[in-house]
Amino acid sequence: MRFFLKIIGLVLVPFAASSQNGYYSRLEKDTLVIGNGLVERKFTWNKGNLITYSLTNKSNKHTWLNQSQSPDFSVSGSQVPARNSSFTYTEVAENSIRTGYLEATVGFTVGTLEVKRVFRIYKDCPVIACDTYLRGKMNQTSDRSATSQGDQKNIEFAADMQSRPVSGILDQLKPGGFHWQTRVVEFYDITDWNNNLVFETNIIPYRKNSYRGNLLFAQDMEADAGFFLLKEAPSSTTQLAYPGNDFTTEFGHFMVTGPGLTPKDIKEDEWRKAYSVVTGVYNGGELNRLTALRSYQKNMRKLLPGRDEMVMMNTWGDRSQDSRVNEQFSLLEVERAAQLGITHFQIDDGWQQGKSPNSAVAKGSFENIWNNPDYWTPDPVKYPNGLGPVVEKGKKLGVEICLWFNPSVQNNYADWEKDAQALIKLYQSYGIRTFKIDGLAIPTKQAEINLRKLFDRVLDVSNNNVVFNLDATAGRRSGYHSFNEYGNIFLENRYTDWQNYYPYWTLRNLWLLSKYVPAEKLQIEFLNKWRNADKYGKDVFAPAHYSFEYLFAVTMAAQPLAWFEGTGLPAEALDLAKVIKAYKNMQHDFHKGTILPIGDEPSGRSWTGFQSIHKGYGYLLVFRERNPQQHATIKTWLPENTKLICTKILGSGLNINQVTGPGGTLKLQLQKENDYVLYKYQLAGSGHSK
Repeated sequence: MRFFLKIIGLVLVPFAASSQNGYYSRLEKDTLVIGNGLVERKFTWNKGNLITYSLTNKSNKHTWLNQSQSPDFSVSGSQVPARNSSFTYTEVAENSIRTGYLEATVGFTVGTLEVKRVFRIYKDCPVIACDTYLRGKMNQTSDRSATSQGDQKNIEFAADMQSRPVSGILDQLKPGGFHWQTRVVEFYDITDWNNNLVFETNIIPYRKNSYRGNLLFAQDMEADAGFFLLKEAPSSTTQLAYPGNDFTTEFGHFMVTGPGLTPKDIKEDEWRKAYSVVTGVYNGGELNRLTALRSYQKNMRKLLPGRDEMVMMNTWGDRSQDSRVNEQFSLLEVERAAQLGITHFQIDDGWQQGKSPNSAVAKGSFENIWNNPDYWTPDPVKYPNGLGPVVEKGKKLGVEICLWFNPSVQNNYADWEKDAQALIKLYQSYGIRTFKIDGLAIPTKQAEINLRKLFDRVLDVSNNNVVFNLDATAGRRSGYHSFNEYGNIFLENRYTDWQNYYPYWTLRNLWLLSKYVPAEKLQIEFLNKWRNADKYGKDVFAPAHYSFEYLFAVTMAAQPLAWFEGTGLPAEALDLAKVIKAYKNMQHDFHKGTILPIGDEPSGRSWTGFQSIHKGYGYLLVFRERNPQQHATIKTWLPENTKLICTKILGSGLNINQVTGPGGTLKLQLQKENDYVLYKYQLAGSGHSK
């Protein structure tokens, strides 16, 4: 049920929403309150143009009072008072994509610009998210260029040290104080060009400075508590209307900048969505801040065993491109996939009648795709019987068939309805529900809108059964913190042909990302290590120096991607089947936990790994790279003085019973270099927590 309250002038009527799920929103006199059992944010109503009054962490009962008198949101550059205020709320029901939540909507008008701020509050999650929509006309002067620090005067010039206006503020909080340990995290995708994907900047906020990134963690050193701000947007390098930064700090003042819209993007008759901001609170240190973030991220898309968990094989990694793709090849690959225990077989570019520019057999194009209405039908020469025989073979052998798809990018995805219908037809005709989405380009707000319409239409018709593998390898795409409701992320192309596949590189990228991005939402590759071994020469980190099982183990914390032709493997590779079988038995439980990196950063010579944290138990996946030490002390996320029982599931090593040392460390042993062990652990007792 949706409730609505219209507020005119200063006549404010108490109005409240609450739920058995523990979240609530209420407007009393001049105060709006939003929260749940873990977090609460109060606002001064200000005719709808909200000003934060306080932010409370209910776990430790700490409250920060906001010291700013300016509205939290500002893009128009206008100081005109708000009018036409409104407040509504509704409880959004749970479905197969998302968990349920409370939605509280505040609307107002400033000048000629209508603003709608939609707050989302989830059960047992210490965050309040805010989606902002704009309609009408926006002041053109709000498009301001960044000021170079080199053009500013020194501290002796008092006037120059005054706060300068920051345009395009999505949200802000000014708790004040001088003792904030702050971390800003910037992410890179475009992995065909980038192999360093996460950059942390640790600062103590001082004079007004701006930073790039999707995440800001602010630790209040006087309160032993903190909050984080997540900007739900593509990576900084690919955001729309990018002002050059995402966060601005000044002492105890934190602002989220860059709404992703220009005045020309705003329409008078259509709501246009800016980038969203998520505010979360936590107590104590690193584990709590990361757990708070992850609790929100896991609400964005449910991880269902039959739909989202996969061990996928895609043959593109062996570089034959589409030259071998046909019915007979696909049938043989499905057989080999079944022998390995693969759950999903994906036919990449080449199954369709149209030819792409990546084709090895024809000079194709993605331009004007729909001049050929049969572009996205199975190639009648390669698949004379359609995809039916391959799909049926897959069903018989327990292998789900998946496809590659490249939406029609021209004119901001103007043909999105045709693209959606092509995907729906494949779903309805063959039951194909997992699609690798490639070739994306999101250069404009209209392109973003149409692309979302495409995905939403397919999900709607398929009753949310479809999964999109969103390729992050090139172009201006969605990054790690937007479009998360649609599926998982195809992270990187790596090939032995070009010697850009090194197992520790892959492990390092997953390890670094897993701190801030759910590992289970990433597809991570392992390759045929026997191909092109000669091209690596005497390289000690060449894939040939690792067991095939180790290469697979690198992917276990994520969604494993067998990036090769199964029929090209030697017979010895089939021994991996028993490992994959054991992995599938625990894959979903491993992924349900909060997966975080442990040990040292992978370097090819480290002791490293991942921990999946559940209540009372969990998993430890530990790698000994090319390190000379058989024994290592690994720092985990377990509390100190915790007794645990570790039972080996896969890999080498022995079962262990141990009490954690200082910092939650464990003493582990692996006798061989380039080896691993996967443990399931049970907590038998605990000391103090981190």
